[in-house]
Amino acid sequence: MAIVELKVPSPGESITEVVIARWVKNTGDVVEKDDVLAEIDSDKATLTLNAEEAGKIEVLAAEGDTVKVGQVVVKIDTSVKPEAKAEAPKTEAKKEEPKKEAAITSGGTEKSGNATYATGTPSIAAAKLMAESNIQAGQLNGTGKDGRITKQDVLMALSNGLPTASKVLSNSWQGGREKDRSKMTSLRKTVAKRLVAVKNETAMLTTFNEVDMSAIYAIRAKYKDKFKEVYGTNVGFMSFFTKAVTEALYHYPAVNAMIDGEEIVYNKYCDIGIAVSAPKGLMVPVLRNAELMSIADIEKGIKDLAIKARDGKLTIADMEGGTFTITNGGVFGSMMSTPIINPPQSAILGMHNVVERPMAVDGQVVIRPMMYIALSYDHRIIDGRESVGFLVKVKEMLENPSRMLFGGKVPEEILLGL
Repeated sequence: MAIVELKVPSPGESITEVVIARWVKNTGDVVEKDDVLAEIDSDKATLTLNAEEAGKIEVLAAEGDTVKVGQVVVKIDTSVKPEAKAEAPKTEAKKEEPKKEAAITSGGTEKSGNATYATGTPSIAAAKLMAESNIQAGQLNGTGKDGRITKQDVLMALSNGLPTASKVLSNSWQGGREKDRSKMTSLRKTVAKRLVAVKNETAMLTTFNEVDMSAIYAIRAKYKDKFKEVYGTNVGFMSFFTKAVTEALYHYPAVNAMIDGEEIVYNKYCDIGIAVSAPKGLMVPVLRNAELMSIADIEKGIKDLAIKARDGKLTIADMEGGTFTITNGGVFGSMMSTPIINPPQSAILGMHNVVERPMAVDGQVVIRPMMYIALSYDHRIIDGRESVGFLVKVKEMLENPSRMLFGGKVPEEILLGL
């Protein structure tokens, strides 16, 4: 009998412990080589543990256990082979259908490569809520990893008017005095420690301004169809803000710098962190050398990172580094906030929702789409003049987008040599 021991892989430098978040396979299961056996949470990212050989597995750690990197958590008995899959009968009369990409739908299974994934399986929290509300898995679309139904999927279905047997009261509360407790993930604990450290160890201040989004709206309305036809993606606000930020960072390099001991490190490039909401919590993947990217490159880069975040496939390499961060609370309806700096960076830009407001323009009251923007910064390295100047520069870029294409100037200024 040949036994293969699987050890906890290292998620990255300086990480010594991880948490077993979920077992995909259980003791006694016979698996194929490369099948996903478990999901593992570290301080920085979630990774998977895959079978190195085919065989019967024995699980040596429970869900929620904290284990050491290099610790043996699974044994595989390779003498037990998976059952051979029966070949589909050949039918001469029926034409072979073209292969399609696997599409995950609620309540079924799909095959991808050699692994078969069950979809529509609810999480523990989702299953409890479904039982209380008399909801079946077939009524929901799972948005979690491999089509798993999350608690948020159930809440979303209820808020959209999904009929349930227990829907008696006029509001969402159903009474009772129960409490739920859940263990904090390694990622959540690390984020909590870092945020408290930022508040305690930096001289953080926030300055505000507002942006008239009319010019951006006009460009998007005029070119959105053509842009999608050429590049295969929509043009959103984030690409314009990223482009404006990189130009402003060139003029105010202290905002792109960071403190290292008793030295100030000035970064000669712009690695922009884009805060995205993921099932595991807030993640900040990084666009490398964003100052060299076009609007289309930025849009594609953000889209790819957002998909990886949603699917739980962000790696530590995707999130390491970063010289400046942008966060968009506006997608959740935020009007104004003071974002917290992402250490060791020295500043972060907060975007908010766009609201039509009456504005005084050339002595006339007109309705304009306005957005409040906020810059939180470390006053130890960034002075008030620089923080205000940086935010004004971002405002100028967005209200006159042609400045983004001509080094912060409009074409007339370049023509006149100004």
